[in-house]
Amino acid sequence: MDCKDKLALVSPFSSSPSSSNSSQNPFQSSPSFPSSSQSSPPSPPPIVLSPCAACKILRRRCVEKCVLAPYFPPTEPYKFTIAHRVFGASNIIKFLQDLPESQRADAVSSMVYEANARIRDPVYGCAGAICQLQKQIGELQGQLAKAQAELVTMQCQQRNLIALICMEMAQSQEPILQQQQQQQLQQQQQQQLLDTSCFLDDNSFGSAWEPLWT
Repeated sequence: MDCKDKLALVSPFSSSPSSSNSSQNPFQSSPSFPSSSQSSPPSPPPIVLSPCAACKILRRRCVEKCVLAPYFPPTEPYKFTIAHRVFGASNIIKFLQDLPESQRADAVSSMVYEANARIRDPVYGCAGAICQLQKQIGELQGQLAKAQAELVTMQCQQRNLIALICMEMAQSQEPILQQQQQQQLQQQQQQQLLDTSCFLDDNSFGSAWEPLWT
């Protein structure tokens, strides 16, 4: 037997049915394991967030936990435009990160108001608006004090007028009361005269019958 024939018998890649089957499908005899793609649950669809006004103006990607998104919605881009023009985006982000979430909305409103005032009045800013408002408050307080004084004066005049009307009514009723009192006195006097006349008549009647008894 030649060496070639011996090598053919010893070689694992011989033409036996089992070896041919295994060579054709080497993974058939191996146990089947579930793939990781089948066992894991399907991943949720990615949440697409519309970029906030700040990220849109800054031309950057708006992440899920963007600090500026709750306070600068895409429907109000002018708020961030004004605040960014005066304070700058980095300062606004730093201010918001240093504050608790319960105070951030008020801080954003204050920054937007101050930025508006600074754009209108670059020299004084909010201080100019505050001074103007204080001046208006002083003027209104003066007008209020004047109106209150006029009201007190009118109330005093009304009271004096009511007192005069009452005095005039009392004076106008005095003659009537005097007349009524005089009438009552006259009636009483007449009644007394009638009573005395009746008494006198009785006496005269008795004196007329005295001769008959004598």
